[in-house]
Amino acid sequence: MPVIEDATSLPTYLNAGQRLLGLDLGTKTIGLAIADTRHQIATPYDTIKRTKFGADAAQLEAVIDAENIGGLVLGLPLNMDGSAGPRVQATHAFIRNLAARESFPDLPVLLWDERLSTAAVERTLIDADTSRAKRGAVIDKMAAAFILQGALDRLHA
Repeated sequence: MPVIEDATSLPTYLNAGQRLLGLDLGTKTIGLAIADTRHQIATPYDTIKRTKFGADAAQLEAVIDAENIGGLVLGLPLNMDGSAGPRVQATHAFIRNLAARESFPDLPVLLWDERLSTAAVERTLIDADTSRAKRGAVIDKMAAAFILQGALDRLHA
Protein backbone atom coordinates (compact mmCIF):
# COMPACT_ATOMS: atom_id res chain seq x y z
CA MET A 1 0.00 0.00 0.00
CA PRO A 2 1.83 3.09 -1.16
CA VAL A 3 1.36 6.04 1.20
CA ILE A 4 1.05 9.34 -0.65
CA GLU A 5 1.44 12.80 0.81
CA ASP A 6 0.69 14.83 -2.34
CA ALA A 7 -2.95 14.69 -3.47
CA THR A 8 -2.09 15.66 -7.04
CA SER A 9 -0.23 12.36 -7.59
CA LEU A 10 -3.19 10.20 -6.51
CA PRO A 11 -4.89 9.97 -9.96
CA THR A 12 -1.82 8.28 -11.43
CA TYR A 13 -2.64 5.24 -9.25
CA LEU A 14 -6.29 4.99 -10.33
CA ASN A 15 -7.92 3.20 -13.23
CA ALA A 16 -10.78 4.81 -15.15
CA GLY A 17 -14.03 4.75 -13.22
CA GLN A 18 -12.47 4.01 -9.85
CA ARG A 19 -13.63 6.00 -6.87
CA LEU A 20 -11.92 7.23 -3.73
CA LEU A 21 -12.94 6.29 -0.21
CA GLY A 22 -12.44 8.84 2.57
CA LEU A 23 -11.93 7.65 6.14
CA ASP A 24 -12.21 9.51 9.42
CA LEU A 25 -10.52 7.08 11.78
CA GLY A 26 -11.72 7.37 15.37
CA THR A 27 -11.27 5.19 18.41
CA LYS A 28 -14.92 4.10 18.44
CA THR A 29 -15.98 4.56 14.81
CA ILE A 30 -14.66 4.92 11.27
CA GLY A 31 -16.53 7.46 9.19
CA LEU A 32 -16.69 6.69 5.47
CA ALA A 33 -17.29 8.93 2.47
CA ILE A 34 -17.13 8.17 -1.25
CA ALA A 35 -16.13 10.35 -4.18
CA ASP A 36 -17.87 10.26 -7.53
CA THR A 37 -15.99 8.69 -10.45
CA ARG A 38 -14.83 12.12 -11.66
CA HIS A 39 -13.29 12.79 -8.23
CA GLN A 40 -15.13 16.05 -7.70
CA ILE A 41 -17.79 15.47 -5.04
CA ALA A 42 -17.47 13.67 -1.70
CA THR A 43 -20.62 12.13 -0.25
CA PRO A 44 -21.04 10.79 3.30
CA TYR A 45 -21.41 7.02 3.01
CA ASP A 46 -21.52 5.10 6.29
CA THR A 47 -20.08 4.71 9.77
CA ILE A 48 -18.38 1.55 10.95
CA LYS A 49 -18.64 0.91 14.68
CA ARG A 50 -15.18 -0.34 15.61
CA THR A 51 -14.91 -3.76 17.20
CA LYS A 52 -11.93 -5.96 16.40
CA PHE A 53 -9.48 -4.96 13.71
CA GLY A 54 -10.25 -7.99 11.53
CA ALA A 55 -13.98 -7.24 11.52
CA ASP A 56 -13.37 -3.54 10.81
CA ALA A 57 -11.01 -4.39 7.93
CA ALA A 58 -13.50 -6.90 6.50
CA GLN A 59 -16.19 -4.20 6.43
CA LEU A 60 -13.79 -1.85 4.62
CA GLU A 61 -12.93 -4.60 2.13
CA ALA A 62 -16.65 -5.11 1.40
CA VAL A 63 -17.13 -1.38 0.69
CA ILE A 64 -13.99 -1.26 -1.48
CA ASP A 65 -15.23 -4.20 -3.53
CA ALA A 66 -18.85 -3.03 -3.81
CA GLU A 67 -18.02 0.58 -4.74
CA ASN A 68 -15.04 0.07 -7.10
CA ILE A 69 -12.63 1.92 -4.82
CA GLY A 70 -9.17 2.60 -6.23
CA GLY A 71 -7.65 4.61 -3.38
CA LEU A 72 -8.09 5.73 0.21
CA VAL A 73 -7.95 9.23 1.65
CA LEU A 74 -7.29 8.86 5.35
CA GLY A 75 -7.54 11.75 7.76
CA LEU A 76 -4.23 12.44 9.51
CA PRO A 77 -4.96 13.76 13.02
CA LEU A 78 -2.07 16.16 13.49
CA ASN A 79 -1.86 18.32 16.60
CA MET A 80 -2.84 21.95 16.17
CA ASP A 81 0.84 22.94 15.95
CA GLY A 82 1.34 20.43 13.11
CA SER A 83 3.24 17.90 15.21
CA ALA A 84 2.46 14.21 15.26
CA GLY A 85 1.05 12.72 18.44
CA PRO A 86 -0.30 9.33 19.51
CA ARG A 87 -3.30 9.52 17.17
CA VAL A 88 -0.99 9.94 14.17
CA GLN A 89 0.94 6.87 15.32
CA ALA A 90 -2.36 4.96 15.61
CA THR A 91 -3.27 6.02 12.06
CA HIS A 92 0.06 4.72 10.71
CA ALA A 93 -0.41 1.47 12.64
CA PHE A 94 -3.89 1.09 11.11
CA ILE A 95 -2.40 1.45 7.61
CA ARG A 96 0.36 -1.07 8.41
CA ASN A 97 -2.20 -3.54 9.74
CA LEU A 98 -4.36 -3.17 6.61
CA ALA A 99 -1.32 -3.72 4.40
CA ALA A 100 -0.45 -6.86 6.34
CA ARG A 101 -3.82 -8.47 5.57
CA GLU A 102 -3.58 -10.80 2.59
CA SER A 103 -7.18 -10.13 1.60
CA PHE A 104 -6.88 -6.33 1.66
CA PRO A 105 -6.37 -4.76 -1.77
CA ASP A 106 -3.08 -2.95 -2.45
CA LEU A 107 -4.53 0.56 -2.70
CA PRO A 108 -2.73 3.88 -2.51
CA VAL A 109 -3.38 5.81 0.72
CA LEU A 110 -3.35 9.59 0.76
CA LEU A 111 -2.84 11.03 4.23
CA TRP A 112 -4.81 14.26 4.52
CA ASP A 113 -4.52 16.80 7.32
CA GLU A 114 -7.79 16.55 9.22
CA ARG A 115 -7.25 19.27 11.83
CA LEU A 116 -10.58 20.83 12.78
CA SER A 117 -12.60 18.66 10.37
CA THR A 118 -14.94 17.35 13.06
CA ALA A 119 -15.28 20.80 14.59
CA ALA A 120 -16.15 22.31 11.19
CA VAL A 121 -18.75 19.64 10.52
CA GLU A 122 -20.26 20.00 13.97
CA ARG A 123 -20.52 23.79 13.53
CA THR A 124 -22.28 23.25 10.19
CA LEU A 125 -24.73 20.80 11.76
CA ILE A 126 -25.42 23.15 14.68
CA ASP A 127 -25.97 26.04 12.27
CA ALA A 128 -28.47 23.82 10.44
CA ASP A 129 -30.27 23.32 13.79
CA THR A 130 -29.57 19.58 13.78
CA SER A 131 -30.40 17.88 17.09
CA ARG A 132 -27.60 16.46 19.22
CA ALA A 133 -28.85 12.91 18.58
CA LYS A 134 -28.87 13.39 14.80
CA ARG A 135 -25.43 15.04 14.90
CA GLY A 136 -24.04 12.03 16.73
CA ALA A 137 -25.45 9.69 14.10
CA VAL A 138 -23.91 11.48 11.10
CA ILE A 139 -20.86 13.41 12.28
CA ASP A 140 -18.26 10.71 11.56
CA LYS A 141 -19.30 10.09 7.96
CA MET A 142 -19.70 13.84 7.40
CA ALA A 143 -16.18 14.40 8.79
CA ALA A 144 -14.95 11.75 6.34
CA ALA A 145 -16.68 13.65 3.52
CA PHE A 146 -15.06 16.90 4.72
CA ILE A 147 -11.63 15.24 4.65
CA LEU A 148 -12.23 13.64 1.25
CA GLN A 149 -13.61 16.87 -0.24
CA GLY A 150 -10.49 18.74 0.86
CA ALA A 151 -8.33 16.25 -1.03
CA LEU A 152 -10.63 16.39 -4.08
CA ASP A 153 -10.49 20.18 -4.11
CA ARG A 154 -6.69 19.98 -4.04
CA LEU A 155 -6.77 17.62 -7.04
CA HIS A 156 -8.65 20.21 -9.08
CA ALA A 157 -6.91 23.36 -7.82
